[in-house]
Amino acid sequence: MTIVGIVAYVVINFVLFLATLAVADGVASDNKNIALIGGSVILAAIAFGGGTLLLLLRRPWSRGLGMGLMIGWALMTIFTAGFCTGVNPSLYTDGAL
Repeated sequence: MTIVGIVAYVVINFVLFLATLAVADGVASDNKNIALIGGSVILAAIAFGGGTLLLLLRRPWSRGLGMGLMIGWALMTIFTAGFCTGVNPSLYTDGAL
C-alpha cells in the first residue's frame, strides 16, 4: 500500500501542480506568489495532513497509504528539486513564471 500511496501522491501532485501553474498564469503579476504558495500549502496538507489521518486509523492498509503519501511528497521534492512541490525558492523570484 505504500507504493500505492506514492503513486497516488505523484498523480495528485501532477494535477494540482498544473492547476496551480494555470491559476498563477491567470492572475496579476503581483499575486503570482500567493497562488504558488497556496498550491504548495495544499500539496503539503494533502501529503502530511492526509497521511497523518490515515496513520491514525491504525489499519494496515491505511498506514501504508498514509506513509506512501508522505514518502511521495519527499520523493517529488527531491527528484524535482522542490519545483513541483513549491519549496524551491527560485519559484518566488521575479520572472520565474
